[in-house]
Amino acid sequence: MRDLTMQWGARPVLDRVSLVMQPGERLAVVGPSGAGKSTVLRLLAGLQLPTSGELRLFERPQTYLRLDQTDPPDVRLVFQNPALLASLTVEQNVGFLLREQGQLTREEIRERVEACLEAVGLFDVAHQYPGELSGGMQKRVSFARALIDNPQRGDEAMPLLLYDEPTAGLDPVACTRIEDLIVKTTTVAKGCSVVVSHVRSTIERSAERVVMVYGGHFQWSGSVEEFRTTDNPYVEQFRTGSLRGPMQPSH
Repeated sequence: MRDLTMQWGARPVLDRVSLVMQPGERLAVVGPSGAGKSTVLRLLAGLQLPTSGELRLFERPQTYLRLDQTDPPDVRLVFQNPALLASLTVEQNVGFLLREQGQLTREEIRERVEACLEAVGLFDVAHQYPGELSGGMQKRVSFARALIDNPQRGDEAMPLLLYDEPTAGLDPVACTRIEDLIVKTTTVAKGCSVVVSHVRSTIERSAERVVMVYGGHFQWSGSVEEFRTTDNPYVEQFRTGSLRGPMQPSH
């Protein structure tokens, strides 16, 4: 991102922000509700375009995501809600993209789906339906779906994995499993990841670098260790949940 602005009416949600990610990096985007974190994900995913400024993915300008794109950027979004299709089995959900592309045989798709399910520890639920799984298991299925190979990509392709509140509403044990999966899926996919979260353990365990968003600006950026210790007033207020500080409570 370079001098990027995203504006709704007269109010800029993001105001001339700049950010560079390195290959293989895991980034957490944090801030209070309504600060623009989800807007960052939507821009990266191509669901929206910035009002002004530059956004480049894999050295190419980002454009609107379209179903008819022949060579779209390799961006994979894991929604806060797993967004699984209730009428399809787990295997059908995970392999949906490959079946739509029609470039692989049924056996090839099944093998790839099994490998992705095994990577998230769910090799034995392929024939179950989403409604038969717990919330944490559904989240893990959505991770497997994000991992599925794209046969249109070469071996050197590096996907960008986007996670929107991946541990919201989960118990601490389930959170730990998902946090470990974020690190694992980023490594398995040989890509980069951007995690939006309010959960401190998720921020500190799944990311290497943290960016604080508030008031339309990136107010602070640093390593996870620096996030734990910095006296930056925005980060300190976020860490402690204090009502006193530069950030006003959301309504």
